[in-house]
Parts: sequence; structure tokens; C-alpha cells
Amino acid sequence: MADLLELIEDGVAVLTLNRPEALNALSMDIRNGLLSAMDRYADDSNVRCIVITGAGRAFSSGGDVKGMGDRAARGYEARARGIQFSNTIPMAMRKHPKVIIGMINGVAAGAGMSMSLACDLRIAGKSARFTTAFLKIGLSGDWGGTWTLTRLVGTAKARELFLLPDMVGADEALKLGIVNRVVEDADLRTATMEIARRIADMPQVAVAGIKRNLFAAETGSFAASLDHEAFNQARCSQTEDHAEAVAAFKQKRKPVFKGR
Repeated sequence: MADLLELIEDGVAVLTLNRPEALNALSMDIRNGLLSAMDRYADDSNVRCIVITGAGRAFSSGGDVKGMGDRAARGYEARARGIQFSNTIPMAMRKHPKVIIGMINGVAAGAGMSMSLACDLRIAGKSARFTTAFLKIGLSGDWGGTWTLTRLVGTAKARELFLLPDMVGADEALKLGIVNRVVEDADLRTATMEIARRIADMPQVAVAGIKRNLFAAETGSFAASLDHEAFNQARCSQTEDHAEAVAAFKQKRKPVFKGR
């Protein structure tokens, strides 16, 4: 069976990391599959929101530790190229025009935690646990985890979580701002899909504009953010969805968006 499963329902693409026996460690097939999906879904009007989750009792344990010795033996340059390839995945997620939701079931460790942080929203089950984990195996981190975690929890807490890589439970993760919501494990899929369908029904040009604005706010100056907002707002004002929303407001009815 494939390491990455894809299912599209009600405008939502659900990507399931499918190596439950290895706690969904990130195989090359998973990495290639994620990149392929990000590329295909960007312009697919049938996909208006993306959910990433794991099969079994884990979201993802991160890199496949069993194969790390063999990869390290290839030498520094080869290892650096491999890591740079993997790092294109969180960048594709951050820049993707569709909202990406992490449905966090069980442990998210190392690169698995970093991948969850690259999602736009994270909904966690009660059993979800997070750890940066890298230091425990003599590594410093990848998949953008130092960047995203610092922005979510602040510099001091991010340093603590990387230098003292203890497990963080779901409730503490919610308090720290690592996740957006925590629900009972039995309700995780239903709760996540409700949010995903809600976003899928939104005006998608505006959704993409908001994502671009937020990315610019994280990486640029206030002045640059104002320019991004002006461009994206003007672009959205010319869409059929904006015209439909204005008409629906005047007619006191619910708008029907078409994504254009």
C-alpha cells in the first residue's frame, strides 16, 4: 500500500501519511508524494482546502532514524542536498494558495512536528503530543521548525523546546499557541473536516490573498505588508465572489461562492 494516501471529498483533500508501523516516519515516497500533491492541488478547483494527518497512533515521528546512518555515510554534500530537498516541502506548504490543516493524532516529533507547524491551522486530538526531538539524536533541526516555532511561541519558549526537547501534551500545546484547537480523539476527524469544509466554501481568491498577506507579514516590513494588502485587496475586489457577496448582503441572503 502507498506511503501517502489521498482522498478528496466536499472540496477537501485529505492526505494521510500511511506508515503506521513506523509511526509515519517520513519516507522518500511520503516526501515525493507531498510535493506532488502540493503542486497538483494548487490549481485544482476541486480542491479548496487540504488536511494532513497520520494513519494509526501517530501524526509523524519525523525522519526515519533507522536509515539515518546510511544517509550520513554518503557525505556532507549529499546529505545537505537531501535536506534542502525535504525543506522544499514546508516552503511549498507555506506558500500554497489553499489552506492546509494539520489533523494531529498522536505524536508529532522532529520533522513531523516541524511539518505540523508549517500548516496554517492545527487541530489536535487529546492524545496529541509534540517534541522537537532533534537534539535527542544529535541533530539541530530542519523543515523550518526553528522559524515557525519561534513565531508561534516566542524566542524564549522556542529555545526551551529545542534545547530541552520534552514532550508537550495537547492541552499545553493549546496554551502555548502551537495548536488552534483540542478535541476528543473520537471527534478529531469530524471537528477537523467541519473546519475544512467551512474554509472550502469560502471565496478562494480571497483565501489565497489572506495567506499571501500573512506570509508577507511574517517575512517583511510593515510598509511591504501594506503594499501586499493593497494589491491583494484590489485583486479580490474584481472577483465574481466579491460581487456575489455584496449582492447577497444587499439581498439579505447567504452568498454562493464560485472561487473566481
